[in-house]
Amino acid sequence: MATDDNVIELRKVGTRFGNHVVHADLDLDVRRGEILAIAGGSGSGKSVLLREMILLHQPSSGSIRLFGDDLATLSETQTHALRQRWGVMFQKGGLFGALTVRANVSLPLREHSELDDTTIDEIAEWKLALTGLPPDASLKLPGELSGGMIKRAALARALALDPELLFLDEPTAGLDPASSAGVDELILSTHALYGLTVVMITHDLGLLWGVSHRVAVLGEGRVLAIGTMEELSHHEHPIVQAYFVDTRAGRPGAKEEVPAWKTR
Repeated sequence: MATDDNVIELRKVGTRFGNHVVHADLDLDVRRGEILAIAGGSGSGKSVLLREMILLHQPSSGSIRLFGDDLATLSETQTHALRQRWGVMFQKGGLFGALTVRANVSLPLREHSELDDTTIDEIAEWKLALTGLPPDASLKLPGELSGGMIKRAALARALALDPELLFLDEPTAGLDPASSAGVDELILSTHALYGLTVVMITHDLGLLWGVSHRVAVLGEGRVLAIGTMEELSHHEHPIVQAYFVDTRAGRPGAKEEVPAWKTR
């Protein structure tokens, strides 16, 4: 049921590419202030669903509402205003390679504000500092950064306009364990600082256990199950169970193996 506490509401969303059905009558609510993770196997439509929520793809049927607004009925002016209320960190960063890190973070401010250049640069430097990047990183090109630093720079850009809603696409993909742990901590601290609603696409078990409030598991074109990781770990559906089984060890993905800081 739709309520004022829901930032995002998906109802009967269907997505087709030719004869291929990705989503069929998919329903999902994202509550204000929560960290919701969307998980699922390859081809389950996680990334497609994210693209639909940020207006990069239109579903074949159904409705998507953000902050109470139906995305299918927005005018150009309304769309422009709505995009300023969310930030997106893309899987590979999505930074412009020919621009410095500071220039990348400044782009949303130059597009959506009337601030002077000096103020914009100061805000960009502040956002970069909040994500833990050293001061000398701001004048580097993205190609000069490590994978973990690119993730932090991409998050700084996503936070440039102080959004109410943050989308994270595979935030730890391609990172080593140490860098992944740093991103986990960064998500938690960012959520605490800004009080954001966060939607993240991930298959990282450590991230699912340690960061998410709820997890929605996609499969068979719909949300198969949604709840806390503890609740989902007892779910009977085989696709859901697959997220909690270490096939190499032949045992459940153990919560106790997640570092203690991730269970805060």
